[in-house]
Amino acid sequence: MKQDMIVILDLGSTENTVLARQIRDLGVYSEIHPHDITVEELKALENVKGVILNGGVNRVVDGKEVEICPELYDLGYPMISVDYPASRCEEQFAALPDEEVLKDFIFGKCQAEANWNMKNFIEDQVELIRRQVSDKKVLLALSGGVDSSVVAALLIKAIGQQLVCVHVNHGLMRKNESESVVKVFQDELHANLIYVDAVERFLGKLENVADPEQKRKIIGGEFIRVFEEEARKLEGIEFLGQGTIYPDIIESGTKTAKMVKSHHNVGGLPEDLKFELVEPLKQLFKDEVRACGVELGLPYEMVYRQPFPGPGLGVRCLGAITRDRLEAVRESDAILREEFAKAGLDKKVWQYFTVVPDFKSVGVKNNERVFEYMVIVRAINTVDAMTASVEKVDWDVLECVTERILAEVPNVNRVCYDMSPKPPATIEFE
Repeated sequence: MKQDMIVILDLGSTENTVLARQIRDLGVYSEIHPHDITVEELKALENVKGVILNGGVNRVVDGKEVEICPELYDLGYPMISVDYPASRCEEQFAALPDEEVLKDFIFGKCQAEANWNMKNFIEDQVELIRRQVSDKKVLLALSGGVDSSVVAALLIKAIGQQLVCVHVNHGLMRKNESESVVKVFQDELHANLIYVDAVERFLGKLENVADPEQKRKIIGGEFIRVFEEEARKLEGIEFLGQGTIYPDIIESGTKTAKMVKSHHNVGGLPEDLKFELVEPLKQLFKDEVRACGVELGLPYEMVYRQPFPGPGLGVRCLGAITRDRLEAVRESDAILREEFAKAGLDKKVWQYFTVVPDFKSVGVKNNERVFEYMVIVRAINTVDAMTASVEKVDWDVLECVTERILAEVPNVNRVCYDMSPKPPATIEFE
């Protein structure tokens, strides 16, 4: 393995991701693992140079204070603790240690080398994927978004033709999205690609379902069923590849952190899953995933394309999905993307999209009272998707977007701009 590693054990801290990124900024790879990791699981991690026990005010699970396995202390790794009572650690801190203290621990006590970079990360993941998969095949859930595209490129590098990509058109894609995915991956990346038209199947399952969590679980579960059906048509499929990244895991809830929302590839997976998962990006943040894509040689426009949630427009058509509101989301989103590109905002703004709520407001069209939907425009900037700020879009651009949506999208009489940062809001509405 090319990279030394510092392991962070999550004992309820809200600052695990801050600490992990501080360590990576020093050029050393770090991973966050749950507090109840076993001796065998920790020993299975390669090139571990040290362990940080990261506690906090939330050190309680099911009414009990979290603890680590006592035998972990006997493995010989240098250990420090942050806001966690651990008498067998070399040092204890009440808050995250500053940079100099971290450097002393990482480079002094742990003797780690600053060898964390995307080239080494990719080489390590290629080796790990080959060990895990051996001569079997991997079925990849390919949405065409940044995460699944980078996973596809990484898997192609690791196992080549053992990868089978499946793109499912669930009817919740952006305008012309499926056509674009098929073209890029078949023509440019020469991937084994299976296209599945499951529009009616998904929309039928989602009919009258308003709860966001239930929608995500239906979409995630139905995805797996589609993949299982496709796998049965093939030989040697034992693995499911996914573009899971660390913010997906955090937001879906951990053993010491409350759920914000379940991601279809985390909280939406069925309990009777018949595949072993391959998730090489699950310890990365969004900016690191993009850097990985660049290192793998993916086209700029693919790596820096708009992030898109796994459940697609299903979580932007708020409440129970109806076909008229779904089309309103799709068409208004296309208009927003077109106008942002004209204004050069597509290269400045991290994510922008439209949302249509499940209620109507009164308006006037052709001198008559109408009762129609509203479109909410959201545009935010972020580095790692853990926090986000609102883009201050020029008023002329917003006016142009508004005029086009009101003129071109049926059943819409109002356009609003979302001014909410994350936190307290999340990036998506559901």
